[in-house]
Amino acid sequence: MLHLSSSCKFFLWCGDTDMRKGFDSLSGIVSSKMNLDALSGAVFIFLNKKHNQVKLLLWEGDGFGLYHKRLERGTYEMPSYNDQSGSLSISSQQLQLILEGISLKSVRRRKRYQHMTQSSG
Repeated sequence: MLHLSSSCKFFLWCGDTDMRKGFDSLSGIVSSKMNLDALSGAVFIFLNKKHNQVKLLLWEGDGFGLYHKRLERGTYEMPSYNDQSGSLSISSQQLQLILEGISLKSVRRRKRYQHMTQSSG
């Protein structure tokens, strides 16, 4: 069972990924194309062109973990984005909705308190 913690950071690669890629190639995408640290402990999410397969890459302190799922029917929905960086930071809740096949466009969130931190500087 995959556990998605809200304390973890999640980054979605917006390009199409060849699902034959393994640990080294995916961590290469993280560092060279996403400009992020693959050893940060964040979860990096990759989808194939058909959006029916997903891979999650995570550094677990002593090695990489890789979760791979192929849907027998249906597709994963990409969140809308307009950033040209090629990657997108998403929440654990958004990832859970994507993995469960819930349409992100139809989800409406009710107002909740969110603590804003001030940046030091």
